[in-house]
Amino acid sequence: MPPSTISTSSSITTVPPSSAPHPRSKSAAQPQTPTSQCTHDKFFWTYTEEPHRTRRQAIIKAHPEVLKLCGPEPLTKYLVLAVVLLQLACAYLLRSSSPISLPFLLTAYVVGATANQNLFLAIHEISHNLAFKSGTLNRVFAIFANIPIGVPYSAAFRPYHLTHHKSLGVDGLDTDIPTAFEAMFLDSLLGKAFFCTFQILFYAIRPMMVYQLPLTGLHVSNVAIQVIFDICLVKFIGGNALVYLLLSSFLAGSLHPCAGHFIAEHYVFDPPSPSSSKSPTSLTVPPPETYSYYGPLNILTYNVGLHNEHHDFPAIPWTRLPVLHRIAKDFYRDLPSHKSWVAVLWQFVGDERVGLWCRVKRKQGGRRVGGVSSAGDKANEEWRTEELGSGEKTGTIAGVL
Repeated sequence: MPPSTISTSSSITTVPPSSAPHPRSKSAAQPQTPTSQCTHDKFFWTYTEEPHRTRRQAIIKAHPEVLKLCGPEPLTKYLVLAVVLLQLACAYLLRSSSPISLPFLLTAYVVGATANQNLFLAIHEISHNLAFKSGTLNRVFAIFANIPIGVPYSAAFRPYHLTHHKSLGVDGLDTDIPTAFEAMFLDSLLGKAFFCTFQILFYAIRPMMVYQLPLTGLHVSNVAIQVIFDICLVKFIGGNALVYLLLSSFLAGSLHPCAGHFIAEHYVFDPPSPSSSKSPTSLTVPPPETYSYYGPLNILTYNVGLHNEHHDFPAIPWTRLPVLHRIAKDFYRDLPSHKSWVAVLWQFVGDERVGLWCRVKRKQGGRRVGGVSSAGDKANEEWRTEELGSGEKTGTIAGVL
């Protein structure tokens, strides 16, 4: 492994799958392991709870003042407005340029992809109710931020993403994890290069393949507004303007420095050695599930690199995550972090030990946001603000059952 890729790593004690009782098993004497279901499964399975809830509780106990950092960041709405206007201006200025011309392609990669990646992560912030105090205003503003992306997705993103937080690594719930089909057929240098090039498409399509959300008025509004905007853009400015926005979105999730965060956040870059070559999921110590990045590209990406901090406290906005890191530095000092998102992409493709199988999974735990928990709790159980986002109170989450 290149020494410049990972700065530190941490170890988390767990019980090997070969000896741990399966949460769904009625008998602890005969645990059901994932390998009994699929001999080709190479994911890192664990039966421990995801680490963020435990660390969040410990940080709150040691530093209760961190809860004062929770709540919306007023600056977000102004930055979103500026980036939306920037993208619309670029689309207008390139209306007469050929999409295969060098100025068009360079602008789409350097400016457009960076700007739309910024909007992706603005929508991520807004999904945690961190632009406004009002949930309704956050939903509407997310649709507005979606406009330069060219494809409607903000309404569906939120419930899938909150489920990712509530059910980190849970099989069948966390849609951030590649399917076994993806991992198996892209398990090669060329396959991983293909995945990195088209990863935005995988992230867009995979959630619907794992489980589908019910259609709501919010989804319909998101689609209708985006389609009307796209039609008006083509009619009054020209088709090249829409091509610019769509190309910007594609490049934002392709081989772009900022796109490295997609892979950097939860893929395991220091794979542990299995205790048995016949059972690749039998680990004495599970790998870390979340990696942070503290480099300069955080300026362009709403500090999404501070990912351990974000998963510990999703209700703390991007501007205050560095403050959380400073207050609780003893909790974060020894956690794994990347030094470069570009190096992440390079290692992911070139290192034969790293690939789509390198994700920590668990069979039980968490729940689908707005659905029923694994313990059978009701859907309208109160959401704690430090768990999902600012102002999550009793009631269903828009866009889910």
